[in-house]
Amino acid sequence: MVLSLAHVTIDCADAAALAGFWSELLDQPVDEGATEYFATVGRAAGASPLLMFIQVPDKTPGKNVIHLDFHAEDWHQHIERAVSLGAKRIGDFDEYGAQWTTLADPEGNLFDIGAA
Repeated sequence: MVLSLAHVTIDCADAAALAGFWSELLDQPVDEGATEYFATVGRAAGASPLLMFIQVPDKTPGKNVIHLDFHAEDWHQHIERAVSLGAKRIGDFDEYGAQWTTLADPEGNLFDIGAA
């Protein structure tokens, strides 16, 4: 029952372009399959956490553009625990081949908990 940090997700206008910047800065390749909509850096190098870039139509005021993604086998239990500690459930998602729930901490900072 371990909760582990899986991704640092960065909302952006062009996922592949921003991944390219971080790729160069960290001297790690952009992972295969990068598009303007979705890209990662670190999977090929076995990095953890993985940097994940997702295109959003605009950076919503009040929404943090970098947030933590956690993964666990028993992810639903961790979501319930987070809510019991004061997190607010924002929404459930099934995209990019993954399932997760977005939550907000007591100060409104977003984070995700998803299936490992």
